[in-house]
Amino acid sequence: MQQPLDPQEIPPGCPAHGNIQMYGPSFGADPDSHYAQLRGYGLSAPVDIAPDVQAELVTSYDAALYVLQNPASFVRDSRRWNALNEGRVPADSPALPMMGYRPNALFSDGAAHARLRRAVTDSLATVNEHQLIRQTQQSANYLISQFSTDIRGQAELMAQYAQPLPLLVFSDLFGCPPEIGDRVIAGISGIFEGTPGADEVLGGALTELIALKRRRPGSDLTTRLMEHSAQLSDEEVLHQLVTLLSGGTAPLAAAIGTSSALYLDEDWQVGLPVEDAVSQTLWNYAPISNYAAHYPTHDVELGGRVVRANDPVLISFAAANTDPKLAEHREQLSAKAHLAFGAGPHACPAKDPAFMIAVTAVETLLNQLLDVEMRVPFKSLTWAPSPWSRSLVTLPIRFTPKAVPQAAEPAGTNAGRTPQQQATASSPMNSGPSRTNTGAAPQPKGGLFSRFLAWTKGE
Repeated sequence: MQQPLDPQEIPPGCPAHGNIQMYGPSFGADPDSHYAQLRGYGLSAPVDIAPDVQAELVTSYDAALYVLQNPASFVRDSRRWNALNEGRVPADSPALPMMGYRPNALFSDGAAHARLRRAVTDSLATVNEHQLIRQTQQSANYLISQFSTDIRGQAELMAQYAQPLPLLVFSDLFGCPPEIGDRVIAGISGIFEGTPGADEVLGGALTELIALKRRRPGSDLTTRLMEHSAQLSDEEVLHQLVTLLSGGTAPLAAAIGTSSALYLDEDWQVGLPVEDAVSQTLWNYAPISNYAAHYPTHDVELGGRVVRANDPVLISFAAANTDPKLAEHREQLSAKAHLAFGAGPHACPAKDPAFMIAVTAVETLLNQLLDVEMRVPFKSLTWAPSPWSRSLVTLPIRFTPKAVPQAAEPAGTNAGRTPQQQATASSPMNSGPSRTNTGAAPQPKGGLFSRFLAWTKGE
């Protein structure tokens, strides 16, 4: 395999070394240097988004808007992909799960896209804002309760908070019963972790959920999709749910982690609201960094570079947001002018709820752990070496631990306690025997969602 190119040793725009590699440790450690090098080519540049997978990557803000807002010349249906149709994409390529066709709104165009997107946007529009905030706070409080009594006063915020929080919120929004919710979380988590069979686990769980809602409709997002006037088939409902999960949970986890780290960083200006940290994350650390493959319907020219019809054109949301040409007037732009949520007909339909969840998650953390701080400086944190997303690998924090619940209490001790206080005493961080060094006690049975629901009921 060709070694990643070192941006310090290669002249910008030099074509002699082939495409620039957008994956691996070199890219993950310093993506901004790669974007700076790519800008030497013009508005877009040739890249390898994965081993043996070539694409044209748009790095210009204006050019990105042009592609995103021009569905007549740039379509999303990846069944047009030249290299894939010609057998030039490795069957085990990590690019296939990200770019391969799925029958959902993301990979559809024209009337088909309008029908599926309308069902999704209309269903999301029925989600009550105050209810969503309460769901997020409740999920956040549960996760914090699992590590806040650790007598070491330490936690790893990505694994213990930022990553599971969106999974709990979405499982709740979908109206999952405990066991199905556990499998939905296991399936989508396994897909992102590359676990064999995770696709089947997720598909099976969502199929059961849809069948359940056919028998017993509810006031949840799944039921709203199924009852929408677009009359989606069960298979179409399943694929829209998968899109919401994959497009919502991992980017949200990245946004929550990065926003928390920015706010806790010693260089953060005291007094600025959490909303500013989330906005800065979306501008400078776009959770979805390079994605949104488009396929030109004809040969097109981008800033002097010709892209063949049906060769993939990807959008670098990260590079577009940090385009030097924006520097002079970025302060005059709307705080929402970033491209982290995309633009045009395929812009994220859940951008407002996503922003709300991220802000609520960070605020709840700060309210629950008043003296929380990072154990390492922001500049020393490690980022995942993925071309698709910008996410912290770990976010180690310290805090003053809360009082450790007693392992056993006399009958009647719970009298006068709230259900959450009772649950805190019986729902600690780890399963298994009680461990005096952390203050943890045995955990209720079941997966993450089952334990969360049990906690909300005070069980």
